[in-house]
Amino acid sequence: MSGNGTQAACEGINLNFTHNFLPPVYITVFVVGTLSNIWGLRSVCTSWKNIGNINIFMLNLGVADLLYLFTLPFLVHYYARSSRWQYGQAFCKVTRFCFNLNLYGSIGFLTCISFYRYLGIVHPMRVMGKITSRHSLALSALVWILVVIQIVPDMFFEKNDRSSPDSCFDTTSDAMIRSYLPYSVGWAVTGFALPLVIILVCYGHIVVVLAMKSSVNPLLKQRCLKLVVILVILFSVCFIPYHVFRNVNLKTRIMKKDGVCYASFYRIYILHQVGRCLACLNSAINPLIYIVGNDEFLAKCHLLSKRARLSLANWKGTVVYRKPTDEGRESPSDTEPVKG
Repeated sequence: MSGNGTQAACEGINLNFTHNFLPPVYITVFVVGTLSNIWGLRSVCTSWKNIGNINIFMLNLGVADLLYLFTLPFLVHYYARSSRWQYGQAFCKVTRFCFNLNLYGSIGFLTCISFYRYLGIVHPMRVMGKITSRHSLALSALVWILVVIQIVPDMFFEKNDRSSPDSCFDTTSDAMIRSYLPYSVGWAVTGFALPLVIILVCYGHIVVVLAMKSSVNPLLKQRCLKLVVILVILFSVCFIPYHVFRNVNLKTRIMKKDGVCYASFYRIYILHQVGRCLACLNSAINPLIYIVGNDEFLAKCHLLSKRARLSLANWKGTVVYRKPTDEGRESPSDTEPVKG
């Protein structure tokens, strides 16, 4: 970090940016995410009799999103009132728990979807008829269990301190910051970095196989590439900045306690807040997975697109066909004998 240590840098952080930035972002995510996830869950439930293994992961993904989205009105009220939490520390911890449950549950189920796509494309004959809905349900339960094990320790860290008893910190108080940082780093490795490696390996192999096999269905190729793009966006935009700046911001807080202060600390704090907002955006972006992974929905879209193209072609043909006729009717003298 560049710059000389200054006493001003060691003073309390100005929270005006947080209070002005977070509420409108949370309101937008709440509205868009709730509507899109309800629509996505409805599309899964309406085709429940034809539900596939991946659809089970999509269902769990939607449930994880809604659990977090329903806590956003409380956070909007909290930040709009200058970080004054009025719902008790127990519910504060529940709210933060729901955010982490959604974040790492989403990462876990996206990893499962990627692994199933990998098996279906790279090893189709080996897994044909061997993977059932029971396997998907068991794997979903395992994801929930592993995520809960990872985030339960966060419930034992304080979410306020003596100087701000009405706060609801997203990490912990300064008094417990030294023990929280190692936990946060380990949490990021097991809950984010490891799944990211699995997803990169799966889709890297998928892209190689699709490029080498000319016999693969073009629609399947297109769908897989779209899923790769969505996951790259999710991890690049939503997850990477949050995990990087969460831990860097924790480190700067420890340094400030030790009297080491730099002007860049405030910029790191701002980037951490932006990273938090980007992380919550995954609840609004996740429904795109429904579109790419839902075979019935894609078939309907393809049919509607085909009908639209045919209708447009017929309409153009009708216009072209009628235009000379209409022009001819404007000059009846050219087509009718003159009465004399």
